[in-house]
Amino acid sequence: MSEPQRLTVFYDGACPLCRREIAFYRGRRGAETVTWCDVSTVDAPEVTDGLSRDAALARFHVRDASGRLMSGGAAFARLWEEMPAFRSLGRAFRHPPLRWLIDRSYDLFLHLRPGLQWLARRAEDDRAEDDRAEDGRSRIAGSETDGAVRPKWLVRDLRSDHAGETGAVAIYRGILTVTRNEEIRRFAEAHLETERRHLADIEAVLPPRDRSRCLPLWRVAGFLTGALPALFGPRAVYATIAAVETFVDRHYAEQIERLDPEGAHAALRALLETCRLDEVHHRDEAREALDAEPGALMTLWCRTVGSGSALAVALARRV
Repeated sequence: MSEPQRLTVFYDGACPLCRREIAFYRGRRGAETVTWCDVSTVDAPEVTDGLSRDAALARFHVRDASGRLMSGGAAFARLWEEMPAFRSLGRAFRHPPLRWLIDRSYDLFLHLRPGLQWLARRAEDDRAEDDRAEDGRSRIAGSETDGAVRPKWLVRDLRSDHAGETGAVAIYRGILTVTRNEEIRRFAEAHLETERRHLADIEAVLPPRDRSRCLPLWRVAGFLTGALPALFGPRAVYATIAAVETFVDRHYAEQIERLDPEGAHAALRALLETCRLDEVHHRDEAREALDAEPGALMTLWCRTVGSGSALAVALARRV
């Protein structure tokens, strides 16, 4: 058999958003037929014929096996065609109305990109700072519960937990506002009670002065995250909840791993582990209720939900 023709992807490996995006695609079936070029490591002013380094850093580009160069939304659509899971979506965006839509969406992203990069880099810097110096500490109300002073990174994590549980309550309220499906209503009502309990538990150890100042935003974002898929039926709701809870499981697990089960914050660690196990149960229940794997559009929506959750955590830790 002859070697398959290759698509070349040019991306900015110095951008934290781009790194995450490309890492996702490189882990998918079909990535082995793609050549991945990190433009940030190229010293020459021209990356390849007809594409300068500056242009490649400013905008996503691909070159197909015939030598045709594409950028922006059209480039993403061409990459999706290379991935079996997204192939139908990529082909759909060949059509002019949808191509116009994806190009305009990508142009909007470029306007937001500097701010999103700042948030992502601050999140990375915060993690590095916490790992280098955990001696920066502050007292919060409720610390008497475990008898210890809490480091700044733990206060920030609790702030993000409180913001997340606020959003989770809003997600299920959004679902219940829209859906009339009795099965989904029972599912949402049961989970809403659990999330309300989580929120109360976090509020008991995090005083108002240390909570996120963006709580109205998290409520709106959560409500939309629940309401929008509810418009499209049970499968969309279950897929969305599975995506949200997959992220929350990782988020709690990272915090729990940093807390010694026999140390000063053992009681707090146990609380977070209880919350995590509840979220894992929610995730597994949603996955079991799905009667089929999500399609390309739903997979893209779930990825957006996961990325949005990560950005919200980064912001909540700071504000």
